[in-house]
Amino acid sequence: MSSLITRVVGWAVAFLIGAFYGTAGTVGQAFLVGPIPLGLILATIGSAALLVALRTLTGDRVNALAGGLGITAATFLFSQVSPGGSAIVAAPTVGTEWIPLVWTVVGPALMVLVAMWPDFSNLREARRPAES
Repeated sequence: MSSLITRVVGWAVAFLIGAFYGTAGTVGQAFLVGPIPLGLILATIGSAALLVALRTLTGDRVNALAGGLGITAATFLFSQVSPGGSAIVAAPTVGTEWIPLVWTVVGPALMVLVAMWPDFSNLREARRPAES
């Protein structure tokens, strides 16, 4: 029973960390240095690194899914306009409309890619010659 509780707590922590990364990425994705969308690039690299680390360190696909759901939930939440009309993330300018669209797709795409990536650890064990 304690193993199940530990796993559920781990999933909740992965979701919260993913939500943190999603919040930072949603706020920072619009940062440009000249024509280069540096905010989008850094948000994508950071989110990918988080999801790969969750999958690699725990060996559990559900942790990567929980982190990706956190990223996606934060992106959705902070992209909305409040009932008063204010928004946390500024509207894109002409010529940069594609950046928030790409960021909206990056979180779920990375989540699916990392979670569904095949586990190659069994291949290494199968290729080793039997010790006698």
